[in-house]
Amino acid sequence: MAAPGRVAAFRLPPLPTIGEIIKLYRLKAQRQLSQNFLLDLRLTDKIVKQAGELKNAHVCEVGPGPGGITRSILSADVEQLLLIEKDARFIPGLQMLSEAAPGKVRIVHGDILTYKMEKAFPKHLKKDWEDEPPDIHIIGNLPFSVSTPLIIKWLENVSKKDGPFTYGRTQMTLTFQKEVGEVDVAVVHFTPLVQPKIQQPFELVEKVVRSVFQFRRKYCFRGLETLFPESGRLKRTEQLMMTANVDPTLRPFQLSMSQFRNLCNTYRKMCDEDSSLFVFDYREELKQKKTTRNLLKSTSQPEQTEEEDQL
Repeated sequence: MAAPGRVAAFRLPPLPTIGEIIKLYRLKAQRQLSQNFLLDLRLTDKIVKQAGELKNAHVCEVGPGPGGITRSILSADVEQLLLIEKDARFIPGLQMLSEAAPGKVRIVHGDILTYKMEKAFPKHLKKDWEDEPPDIHIIGNLPFSVSTPLIIKWLENVSKKDGPFTYGRTQMTLTFQKEVGEVDVAVVHFTPLVQPKIQQPFELVEKVVRSVFQFRRKYCFRGLETLFPESGRLKRTEQLMMTANVDPTLRPFQLSMSQFRNLCNTYRKMCDEDSSLFVFDYREELKQKKTTRNLLKSTSQPEQTEEEDQL
């Protein structure tokens, strides 16, 4: 019995195991979607603990799948749990969990990349950006197929203080898995900063970082070249790296935050001096080159041989 004056913590009733749920609904992880099921509730409990205190919190779980992490979240005695699941195969099993926790679970069959999170939580939970984070958490076991575009989307939301960050500095606890079939996971807990370390528009920062890591195994000079048109590319890349005080022979993963900040600030000045620079698209340049080559091939005629003349 609970101690006098204390409310007993929420407990899920006895339920089929995650493995039994998978068999019951004939679920199978799809390799092409880089899905991987977490079956060990001891592991999912550890993942959820990384989010911090969740009692009476409002939580959104992204891609709950068969519901392993979902059970651990509910066992943490949250106030409300929003589940956003794109794969219809998992909905019946999640509905079973919803029935086991009356009034706590809301299921949305949809895509997190397009779901509007501005209205996902009660208005009274909103905090000013400078305040402590709101009692709102995003938790997710992200497959490779969605992790990169989703993280980029959320980072843009942070910079604009919209989406799930309409409510303030919403915290995220995200699990990144290795190949399907492995259970090694990396759990990363994010809390947005009050002030960003790089004071530039998100689109500019994203473009610079994406360019640096475009050739992640090569020197960073190679990736930064793609920020500039072919005409004057070498000179401008050298100017960027010299002004930013970045060694061109460093690999992308060796660059520090201050070096990325210098690169972004310097690139911004170069864009201010040349308004056409920021809209330059390296991939579009490659595509146009390929189109031109193909056009030249299709319009040029090979010389006739003597044998062909006789025919």
